[in-house]
Amino acid sequence: MSHTNFPWLAVPPPAPAPAPTAAYYQDDEPVEDKKPLANNGRGLVLKTHCEFPAIGRGASRDKFAVLVHARAPADVARAPLDLVTVLDVSGSMDGEKLALLKRAMAFVIDQLGPADRLSVVSFSDRAARLTCLARMSDAGKASAKLAVESLVACAGTNIREGLHVGAQVLVGRRHKNSVASMILLSDGQDSYLGGKNYMDLVPPSFKDAGSRPGPIHTFGFGTDHDALGMHTIAQATGGTFSFVGNQAAIQDSFAQCIGGLLSVAVQEARITVTCLHRGVRVQEVKSGCYGNHVDVDGRAASIDVGELYDGEERRFLVLVYVPRARPTESVTRLVKVTCAYKDAATGQAANAAAPAAVIQRPLELTDLPPPCMEVERERVRLAATQDIAAARDAAEGGQHAGAARMLDSRLKAVERSAPGMAGDDPTCEAIKEELRDLSARVGDRREYQQTGRAALLAGMSSHSQQRASAVELQSASKPRAYLTPKMEEMMETSREQSRKRGNSGGSSQLNKHIKQDLTDD
Repeated sequence: MSHTNFPWLAVPPPAPAPAPTAAYYQDDEPVEDKKPLANNGRGLVLKTHCEFPAIGRGASRDKFAVLVHARAPADVARAPLDLVTVLDVSGSMDGEKLALLKRAMAFVIDQLGPADRLSVVSFSDRAARLTCLARMSDAGKASAKLAVESLVACAGTNIREGLHVGAQVLVGRRHKNSVASMILLSDGQDSYLGGKNYMDLVPPSFKDAGSRPGPIHTFGFGTDHDALGMHTIAQATGGTFSFVGNQAAIQDSFAQCIGGLLSVAVQEARITVTCLHRGVRVQEVKSGCYGNHVDVDGRAASIDVGELYDGEERRFLVLVYVPRARPTESVTRLVKVTCAYKDAATGQAANAAAPAAVIQRPLELTDLPPPCMEVERERVRLAATQDIAAARDAAEGGQHAGAARMLDSRLKAVERSAPGMAGDDPTCEAIKEELRDLSARVGDRREYQQTGRAALLAGMSSHSQQRASAVELQSASKPRAYLTPKMEEMMETSREQSRKRGNSGGSSQLNKHIKQDLTDD
């Protein structure tokens, strides 16, 4: 296992100790010993919305939609973070790209608190752990910045080895903070992957959702990275894939991700749906990438949601069979929805419950009431997600014009929908902007290969998780879907720093600012 020396230091550091025989690093600094913080009575909020408020007493309905809406508490105590950054320093990163990465890393380091811990890993042909998992005290930040400053670009790209070393850091921890994650950035194709089996890049310890130490959030840097590989790694580990086509936007992209990781409020969330009326059955659950299970008899279902950031939302459609009502039955109680989860800051178990989903059963229903707007919004989102995936398949098959038509058609459908015409739903408005942008990227083969593939995969990653990924839309005037307030705050902090620094001084001025950032305690 290689290690990076620091030739620019007056006195070189002592030689690192050999890795333990178990092949895991076990030299992480102890976590801060703090008593659990009170959550001030705030907890996850759970709601349900029925597709229609009433069904005639003599009618039955197949796949009647019940929307399950979960929202994490906002402005709660923050849980400390264990973060490993795995950074590509292959030859193609030389020059301004590496300088921009160093600046972005300096920003990340500055945002971490003394209870957070960071380890920096770099890779080219081989991988090196530059710092142990250390607390971000003043001394810890200074050490991390010096390690980042030491990065030099050379040789090829071995993503698998980089992730392997990063996994050794997280899996071998003697102490653990409440939240853990890995960030992977790469700007090129893996030089050592044979057969394009991208799952070979994923460390075995990250493949099992029930035991992985945390998600891997991946960033494709520039237009020459392997978007499908980066997307596969993120999808397999519960992370997001972000496309950083504009290289200067890497700091903002990191800021968005860190804004989420530093605001994890809920962990291990699991939603349970239980049928109340004896004739009601769960037929299907639309949960994106989140695993779900429907009992054989259809009387119950569950969704493994995992973690939610401060103020973050999840929406799922549960499709149920509604039987005919008895002659004296004026209401039908459909389902009861509950959620068991862990408060990230305190580690304490908690539960949330929504009022029972109920519909009226009038003797006769002459006019069908309008559908619930909340349910319609979710249908619009799901349909757009499906067409983005279908457009990607068409473009991969060389049908670029067809892919563009597919996205244009979906855009018109969104605009004609009730939520689209209302114009007051941020997610719906963001989807419109995204569809316009993606259509422009897929119609031309060259543009698709340079930016379209990555943008489509980033969108698929975002929508399947209902979580923001970073990608700069060419025509966007509104923020991307799913951004949380904490993410937006961190991005604004990044942009304000950039405004103060100024970006018009050219490459030499950029390097001067980076050097100042990295050596400023």
